[in-house]
Amino acid sequence: MRLTLDSYTALQSPLHRWWPRSKLVGLGLLMLGFTSVQQVQLVPICLLVTAVLYMLSGLPWSFLRSRLRYPGLFVLGMVLALPLLSGSTILWQWGPLAIRQEGLMAMGLIAGRFLSIVTIGMLLLGTTPLLKLIDTLVSLGLPTLMAEMALLAYRYLFDIADQLAILRQAMRLRGFQPGGNRQSWQQLAAVTGTLLVRSYEQSERVYKAMRLRGYSHGRNMSSQIQGWGRAPDIAAIGLCATIALILISLQIWPVVPA
Repeated sequence: MRLTLDSYTALQSPLHRWWPRSKLVGLGLLMLGFTSVQQVQLVPICLLVTAVLYMLSGLPWSFLRSRLRYPGLFVLGMVLALPLLSGSTILWQWGPLAIRQEGLMAMGLIAGRFLSIVTIGMLLLGTTPLLKLIDTLVSLGLPTLMAEMALLAYRYLFDIADQLAILRQAMRLRGFQPGGNRQSWQQLAAVTGTLLVRSYEQSERVYKAMRLRGYSHGRNMSSQIQGWGRAPDIAAIGLCATIALILISLQIWPVVPA
């Protein structure tokens, strides 16, 4: 099981060359603008901007597809019921089932914003090494304790994934067959509890080892990311801020009546 996000951070696309601090601020402003969208008519603009940025990044579509699979299925399961339950304008009906216009618009709005925001987040993570990204956050004021916690959490996700794979293989070798009965749920709960206990015990061992080696949070961590980059990096922030302001302004003075 691979959990790494740094598979394509060595590429040489415009987004990879964007100065980390400027990239974090620019893409953050863009996500803020997408979050403000409350009209389904503006969703195509968000998707268009997101698609252009993704093509500029040079990342393969498989990178995005693999990371959108599970959260996408979760959101899709939530919004599929909206056209059937929300609204009063019926577009199509067959017996007790009816597709409503308001529900369709709400589904498009939620799904479009989700896809745009998550894709921008994946662009940030996929074009910036995690260590450099956390260093950038520290340079912008993130407490060093939180930065160290994020680094340790990311580091030991691999160990937890390996332990989970070992437990799943052991269950299969013992004849475990997943199902919806009570016994299956009890066995899965036992595996989850075992994984949590092992993770807690390992965290204690790691913390004690760090203390024995003179660890004191915040004293040995300082940011190496300074400045905002070159003129094109700053101009890219301005472009992202402009797009975000346009989207926010269109919520106040809509071109198309809501």
